[in-house]
Amino acid sequence: MSHLKRQKVPKNWPVQRKGTKFVVRPRFSFEEGLPLLVILRDVLKVAQNRKEVKKAIYSKNILLNNRELKDERTNALLFDTITLVPSKKSYKLGLLKNGRFDLEEIKKGEENQKIAKIVNKRTLKKKKTQLNLSDGRNFISDIKCNINDSVLINFKDKKIEKCLPLKEKEKVIIFAGKHSGATGKVNKIKKERKMAELDIEGKKINVLIKQLMVIEQ
Repeated sequence: MSHLKRQKVPKNWPVQRKGTKFVVRPRFSFEEGLPLLVILRDVLKVAQNRKEVKKAIYSKNILLNNRELKDERTNALLFDTITLVPSKKSYKLGLLKNGRFDLEEIKKGEENQKIAKIVNKRTLKKKKTQLNLSDGRNFISDIKCNINDSVLINFKDKKIEKCLPLKEKEKVIIFAGKHSGATGKVNKIKKERKMAELDIEGKKINVLIKQLMVIEQ
């Protein structure tokens, strides 16, 4: 089924509760991203209906992370970039302080990059290291990184540019839980408790490391 009742959409979707009975059902991950149909029709308002969105995708006028799309139900995940080819405008999917998804227009060239979190790593044959990322991507890279660090991906060159380590004084965003959308700096890493103490606007709070992602200063 390709539809979802409007009243049952996740709270972090920027969709009005009143309106048509159904909204599009994403292909995967209800709470970790937004379907392109919702982004183009309900958030950016560059299309009036599903037919117009499908036509734009078929005409290759919409890019997700600099790649062509095939389905309006495809999810954009946190920090993914959406490019509108005709207007040459690009947007990045982020989080507001209330935990809701939001789109911010970005500068030319920034559509080639995004940050993702390392959720696992494996040693392959010939001592090569595979990094498994929060957005489902896997990279074989020589960059020294640990699980829970973040990496900056370059879509143009199809590689990891650099590692953003989870350590004291680094800037992070909380992407899950009751503080979702808040950003702050790491005061202390409590590995034994799998938590980190953060400074957020002068307040100290403890957050599970699995709910944090390191972002650039």
